[in-house]
Amino acid sequence: MKTLLALLTLGLIATTTMAADKPDTRLFEMRVYYAKPGKLDALNARFRDHTLSLFTKHGMTNLGYFVPVDNKDNKLVYFLAFPDRAAHDASWKAFSADPDWKAAAMASEKDGKLIDHIENAFLTATEYSALAQAKNYGGVFELRTYTTEAGRLPDLNARFRDHTLKLFEKHGMTNVCYWNLADAEKGAKNTYVAGNTLIYLLSHKSIEAAKASFDAFRADPIWVAAKEASEKKAGGSLTIAQPNGVKSEALIPTDYSPVK
Repeated sequence: MKTLLALLTLGLIATTTMAADKPDTRLFEMRVYYAKPGKLDALNARFRDHTLSLFTKHGMTNLGYFVPVDNKDNKLVYFLAFPDRAAHDASWKAFSADPDWKAAAMASEKDGKLIDHIENAFLTATEYSALAQAKNYGGVFELRTYTTEAGRLPDLNARFRDHTLKLFEKHGMTNVCYWNLADAEKGAKNTYVAGNTLIYLLSHKSIEAAKASFDAFRADPIWVAAKEASEKKAGGSLTIAQPNGVKSEALIPTDYSPVK
């Protein structure tokens, strides 16, 4: 049963090779936990030994759990999926009230709180995110966040759908999943701009391979032409000025992450 559950869970992570025949209409949640100094190991232990199984018990789909390669802020980044916002709210309410969760939380915090603060964002899959078969990616993941100029998110999504994804694959990158912020951001604590944000995951063989892939991608004449054409059509750059227009963070999956 556990093997079957793992395979089903892995199958829910999206790989993006072409537009999905049936759009993924689920609500996704990205959560970022900032552990207190010296408490990240205890936080990971609580997730490994208790939280994931309790999430599943209450109808949440565990997708992936990651820590940054350069983890100066003691972060844990993870992704969940729900049928819709009502299911999200009901699942979290039931989880929070579960006596097993309360006991696990109390035991793990006998020497003090584990979490300093939490950020979260509600996400929807883009039209070009297609469901993949169960898969272990290997290597490292890269979480990339693009913030567009006002009104230019459709142009950015079109460029990814029509050009960028295929060029990423051409240059050795693996597309994992692509999201936009959900329209309803009620209750979320994040720094993103609804309607102006693309968040996605890539997989690379290594940090060095990621750099080489992006160097080759940026120099590709097809990419240069696609970028120029998309910006001409939109009337300027699709993303806001750096350093905030494009952000990148290298991640490694935790030992308990369903996707690796």
